[in-house]
Amino acid sequence: MEKKKFFSAKNVAVLGVLMALVIVVQAFGGSISIGVVQLNFSLIPIVLGAIVLGPLAGALLGFACGVVILVQVVMGLVPFYVLIWTNDPIVTTLTCLLKTTVAGLVSGFLFQWLEKKNKIVAVFVASGIVPLVNTAIFVLGCLCMTSVYQMSDGTNVLAFILVSIVTFNFFIELAINLVVAPALNAVYRVVEKRFRR
Repeated sequence: MEKKKFFSAKNVAVLGVLMALVIVVQAFGGSISIGVVQLNFSLIPIVLGAIVLGPLAGALLGFACGVVILVQVVMGLVPFYVLIWTNDPIVTTLTCLLKTTVAGLVSGFLFQWLEKKNKIVAVFVASGIVPLVNTAIFVLGCLCMTSVYQMSDGTNVLAFILVSIVTFNFFIELAINLVVAPALNAVYRVVEKRFRR
């Protein structure tokens, strides 16, 4: 998207609404804890921003989400993150900030690239790539923390990451994004067409 078009009144308003949604959803119920696993519903507005406004908006929304997650981690509100925060706050900070920022950026670029070929495929790929990149960067961040090998209950951290986060958390987030984000995008497009008339 051109700079002029990106900073139009409509786009800034849409970005503002999505930003508020990311912050509120992440801070007040965007994550549902199932044991120590966190399901992140704030990925949906990141996907919508990346699709509707482009990679820059996806990255900005992802960064806002990462900041809220980091605040929750520092306050001790996210159980598994407390373990990694106490072992390596620098890598944990980078992981929190990068995982959703990069996910939003990649989603926007993929959507723009694929949209020219097939818009429906572009929406689904953009929706699916956010949880994939988010989880991949989280796992890489955890693997960079060589001092974290076992949790207090004796569970091997690598096994926990691969079994709980990758197989359980990722696939549920992927399913949620593949259903909800394209549906909300379709609603947005219908509303946008009506207001253009």
